[in-house]
Amino acid sequence: MGVGVRLGHGGSGATPKPGSPGPQCCAGSTPGVALSPLCPPAGTQTPAKKPRSRSILQSLFCCLCRDEGEPCTGPTGAPLLVEENGALPKAAVKHLLPEIKPQDASKLCVVIDLDETLVHSSFKPVNNADFIIPVEIDGIMHQVYVLKRPHVDEFLQRMGELFECVLFTASLAKYADPVADLLDKWGAFRARLFRESCVFHRGNYVKDLSRLGRDLRRIIIVDNSPASYIFHPDNAVPVASWFDNMADTELLDLLPFFERLSKVEDVYAVLKKQRTNS
Repeated sequence: MGVGVRLGHGGSGATPKPGSPGPQCCAGSTPGVALSPLCPPAGTQTPAKKPRSRSILQSLFCCLCRDEGEPCTGPTGAPLLVEENGALPKAAVKHLLPEIKPQDASKLCVVIDLDETLVHSSFKPVNNADFIIPVEIDGIMHQVYVLKRPHVDEFLQRMGELFECVLFTASLAKYADPVADLLDKWGAFRARLFRESCVFHRGNYVKDLSRLGRDLRRIIIVDNSPASYIFHPDNAVPVASWFDNMADTELLDLLPFFERLSKVEDVYAVLKKQRTNS
């Protein structure tokens, strides 16, 4: 999802450290919806007008303080809205991915999230940042400090060999694209999808796998936020949210499972068994 900001946490129950742009909720906000850290703590009085300070995060992060339940829009365009039954308006349906390359024709498609799945990012300076990404917001340059999740290099290298990998994040491209440039040294990601490719549904940015242009029986989504795959939970391999635990082995531990999964024709039976046993 966005730079250290998530709609929900995939299994870990971890919360961001103070000073990081992690999910916080304003008093009176919808429960379970992550908001900008610029929202005031409960019991404090909101200043009458502070539009610029809030716009910094609103223009970059994926989960923000909203008015009347509408999605935040920015210069890159807004995500699609869906009808109450979760369906896209027919005129809006369009494949997000190009035609599959011949070398990937026999491979499953794996959609991989970015923030709190592969990396954790923050505006707060950290001494051990793997990358520092300059991002211009409202004419001002900001530094985003990015930490790589342990074993992400081994994970991406092998996943790129086994699958047609697609980066799909609810962050804006101005942040996520340069992160992916530095992170993916092997060209594992055949395509990159950003916030404008998400669907805005009931306050969440959702990754609608049916819009990819691939057989749903051959798509897997790896994400720490259940809200991201709410339309297709049976295609998900949940991962725990990661912030800064350098002893984490989640990505490394998943590789043997993905080695086996790469050989199947239909992912549903295998993923159902995995959920039953976990």
